[in-house]
This record gives sequence, C-alpha cells and structure tokens, in this order.
Amino acid sequence: MSFRLPVAALAAAASLSVAAGAQAAPITGAGPSSLPAHTGAAVKAHKTAATKVPQNPYMAKNPGSNIHNDSWMTDAYAIAGPLGDNLQALSYSYNPSLCGSMAFDTHKNIVSVCPSSVSPPQARIIDAKTLAPIARLDLPQAADPPGTKTFQNFTGGGYFFLDQKNRIWTATKTRHIWVLAENAAGTTLTKTRDFDLTSVLTSDERISSALPDWKGNIWFVSKKNGKVGTLNPKTKAIHLITLGEEIENSFAVDKDGVYIVSDKRMYRFGMKADGTPKVTWKVTYKNSGIHKPSQVDAGSGTTPTIMQGGLVSITDNADPMNVVVYRTAARLKHGQKRTVCEMPVFKKGAGATENSIITAGRSMIVENNYGYQDPFGPTSGALTEPGVSRIDMNAKGTGCKKVWTSKERAPTVVPKLSTATGLVYLYTRDKDANGSQPWFWTAVDFRTGKTVWKQFAGTGLNFNNNYAGLAIGPDRTAYLGTIGGIIALKDS
Repeated sequence: MSFRLPVAALAAAASLSVAAGAQAAPITGAGPSSLPAHTGAAVKAHKTAATKVPQNPYMAKNPGSNIHNDSWMTDAYAIAGPLGDNLQALSYSYNPSLCGSMAFDTHKNIVSVCPSSVSPPQARIIDAKTLAPIARLDLPQAADPPGTKTFQNFTGGGYFFLDQKNRIWTATKTRHIWVLAENAAGTTLTKTRDFDLTSVLTSDERISSALPDWKGNIWFVSKKNGKVGTLNPKTKAIHLITLGEEIENSFAVDKDGVYIVSDKRMYRFGMKADGTPKVTWKVTYKNSGIHKPSQVDAGSGTTPTIMQGGLVSITDNADPMNVVVYRTAARLKHGQKRTVCEMPVFKKGAGATENSIITAGRSMIVENNYGYQDPFGPTSGALTEPGVSRIDMNAKGTGCKKVWTSKERAPTVVPKLSTATGLVYLYTRDKDANGSQPWFWTAVDFRTGKTVWKQFAGTGLNFNNNYAGLAIGPDRTAYLGTIGGIIALKDS
C-alpha cells in the first residue's frame, strides 16, 4: 500500500473533488465499461475456522485497530461482509488523497490517515454510512527524501494504529509520532502527545510503522537503514539498533515477540532489560535479487503474519516466489528446523506480492501483484498477472500444500477474508475491449477458489486503489480507499 500522489498527475482528479462544505459528490469514472456491471449471484454464508488472535491491550478491539485488523496481522474478520444480495455501491469524492489504511472506533465510524502530495497528510474520522468527513486534522508536511517513489512509499502515516481509547497513533513525515484523541462523541480530533524521534532518525530515515507491544512500549522501524526502535511513552526513553537493511512494511506483534521482515531477512525480536531491541532469531530467505514490477524493493513485500500453532508466514523474493512459514519459538526442539514450509506460488517470471498473507486457522491466502505499474505513468493501464492462492498447513504443522489458485487479477489491494461468510474479498481489474480499465469488487469462495460474484466499481485512475487495504465494518459493509475518494459496498 502506498498513498502519496504526484501533483501534476492529479490536476484533473482534483477538479472532480468537492470543496469543503459543499454537497458530497460521488467519484467520477473515466468512462463506460463494456463489461457487465454484475456477474454471479448472492451466496449463503459458509463459516470457516477463524484464527483466535489474542487482544493486544494497547490496541483497539480486534479486528478494528489497523490495516491488517489485529496485532498478528491476519487480515481476517470473524464478522460478516457482503454476501452479494442486491448489492449497493456508494462513493465519496475527496480532494486528492488516499485513505489507504482504515480502522473503526467505538462509534462504528472509520478512522484513517490519508497522505497526499498536494496537501499535508490528514487524519480523519469518517461517517461509515455516508463516507462524509466528521473531523479532520492535518499532519506535518515535508519533502520526500531524494529518490522516493511517490506511488510506492508507506512512510509518514500510511500505517497507523487505533488504541483502546479511540486514539490514533501515527508517524509523521517529520520523524515524530503523534497521538490524536477523539472527544467523547467521536466528532473531533485533538493532538494530545508528540514524541520527537529526530534525535535517533536522520531526515531520510522515515518511519514505516509503529505498533505497541503487550507492555505498552511503542516499537518503530525505519525504511532506510532498517532501524528498529522502542519508545517508552511514560518515560519517553528511546532505544534502537540498526540492521543496515530496508524495512518497507509493517510488522507483527505477539505477547512475547515482535516479527519484522527486511529486504533480506526475517527476524524475531525481544527486548533487553534496558529497552533495547535484541534479535531472538533471524533467517535469510531466498531472494532472486530481482526488483519485480509492483514491488517496493527486491525483497519480501509482506508484513509478517502470525499463525496459530507457533508459526509465522511471509513470502520471499525467489523466482518463482514462495510462501514461507517459520516456527516462532525462541529455541527449537531437537531435530526441528526454523523453516517449516516453502511453497512456490504463481509462475516463474510472473509472481510477486506487496501485500500481507491472510491467515485463518491452518490456511493462508496470498495474492499476486506482479506487473502493477505507476498509476500516473505511460504504462498505467497494464494488466497485472493473475493469481490468488490458498495454501494450507498440515494438521501437525510440519508442512503445507496448495489447495487452489484463482485466476482473478488483484493489482494491489490488501485482500480480506470473512470467516463468517467464507468469502475472500478482492478488488480486481479486468481487460475491457474499449480500454476503459474497469475495477470490480470481487468475492471468491474460500473453500473452492471459485469467483461467486463481481460488482462493478468504476473505471480509470479515480477508482484505482493503489495498494490501499480493503476493510469490513461492523455493519457488514466493505470499504476501500481509492485515488478519487472512498468507495463502499453492502447488501441491501
């Protein structure tokens, strides 16, 4: 997921947005599509085994705390999403920005941080029914470091988390961590704390993600140089180590460990008595050295996903790419190996992902993003390679097998699974003879991998989600940020 938008390329998109205080306008597409607006039919819910994720006491109630739902980063919901029953679509056009990461407060409204290049990043409370803004608060603006790709950069608010008190914790582009509190009614945002990390991070070492552990320490990682740090919010003490590698994505947190993947290795971290991060174990994963199209760098594109049974999964950067599962234990039993499973997915020369693996029970879902291009460049209309695969661990947790592979094309969306409906929710792009570049909400059966329904969302740049994460709200509505605003889909 990446949310910064070039100024020149968005001049046209800006003209479609409504001015502050004006009546909301739906997102405008690039033209009609010749493809059907709806295919398939509504289905009955088929519950599947859910992962029992422990509740991090310093994060909002699962699954509403961050882009990957919980501190294990499962991307799975035990609540229901749309079943396809007389689907209704809604959109709201915003000034150019991309609300790529969504959480839900106790008022059942959307909370997001929406970066932009035409204005400062903005924290928002958004009405979940109308998609209109309830409250906004600007974050600091700063120029990107030299060489930063505007459409593949997650720092400065792309990842944030909502805590148990309806407070947004977000990194800024100025190397601070801000805490933004809602009032009791959930109608305002106020900055209540400001942690300055400029003493330990240089101007080009931007924070990719920051998350709390079970004791309330805030862990943070920098993209450049791979700094891994801890912040004690009570004492403001900061401790860190430098890996000398790139950390692009977020990370996973368990009760007794923090799991971080760089462009070279997979790590489990603990903490020394003085608060300094320490490496519990590390593994060098297979790497072709190829910076594949859609990837931020020549490395794993996944946030680690913790699984039941003492396991954690990522994808590597081999060719073909593998889903890799490791044992999480600090010390292995006699005869055990750290790597449990390496399962190749997608074709050689045509497989890459920049999104976290979904997990539910013993199952994993991985999406192919290979071929996604700069949405503002000359090759923006290129179709990505197809592929969404389900991989299952065996009952003993000693190996894995491929269950199915769908041929749907999901260019960049962070996909989600509802274990209550048994549906995997995607955002796909199909080829249209008239060149309209149509986007679709797509539901795939978790059991079989078959597409059960597709609902037209819109055409062209304004409906491109550009790495934003799909979210399911408490009322069964699906949401997604796009370059043109926010879209939603629900059963009527």
